[in-house]
Amino acid sequence: MNEYEDNIGTVVNDTVNRVEGNIVLVDLGKAQGIMSRSEQIQGDRYYPGQRLKVFLKDVERGFRGPQLVVSRGNTSFVEWLFRSAVPEMEGGAVEIKDIAREAGVRTKLAVFSTGPGVDPVGTFVGGHGTRVNAVMSEIGDQEKIDIIVWNDTPVAYITNALSPTKVSRVVIDEKNKKAKVVVPEDQLSIAIGRSGQNVRLASKLTGYELDIAAEEAAIPAAPALPVQAPVEIPKQNGAPKIKKKEQLESSLLDAIAEHGTEEQK
Repeated sequence: MNEYEDNIGTVVNDTVNRVEGNIVLVDLGKAQGIMSRSEQIQGDRYYPGQRLKVFLKDVERGFRGPQLVVSRGNTSFVEWLFRSAVPEMEGGAVEIKDIAREAGVRTKLAVFSTGPGVDPVGTFVGGHGTRVNAVMSEIGDQEKIDIIVWNDTPVAYITNALSPTKVSRVVIDEKNKKAKVVVPEDQLSIAIGRSGQNVRLASKLTGYELDIAAEEAAIPAAPALPVQAPVEIPKQNGAPKIKKKEQLESSLLDAIAEHGTEEQK
């Protein structure tokens, strides 16, 4: 305890001693550390002799004596790795305000610059992504890292936290620490993320319970049909007269007789 108590909250190098089910036992030189399943990075595989960086989380005092609890899955591990990769943090030019993490899957990092003209996101990413890649090489390429700008205005902070989603508007319920976020319909799945991961991490990061809703698509009104003037049907003066059979036969005989007379002429 005297040897390691002052080192709690730091990252040290160790060697995997053995793996017992979901428990990994690591050799720290003068002591042994225990890394439970909840402190591991999802998807990591451990084997005896493997060299790792671990975060010294705590000293537990059990019936077997004091035991060192180590972690690779907590947020402090990521913060310490960035602190090593970003020297500007030591001078106070930039700082990490909040971290939300699901180890092995995704991390959201809210950063802030204290000096004018300093790009906090660019500082943490580094030229050609060198700094963020250095962190990812330790925690694994499978874990995505979103670096966003911290803001003391809840609407702006929530909008940033849901990156890369395009947000239309945010309605804050400060009393209940809730917020309704309206996004374009084609951004709904991005805002929620796979299995709700993006909105879940954004909620952890900002401290607000987030309700994501899609904008109601405007339904265009049906074009007005041209009004046709009523067609007037001319009225007939009386019903049409129908000739009787005798009148038709008489007219036909008169026509034949007239035709014969013309031929004789």
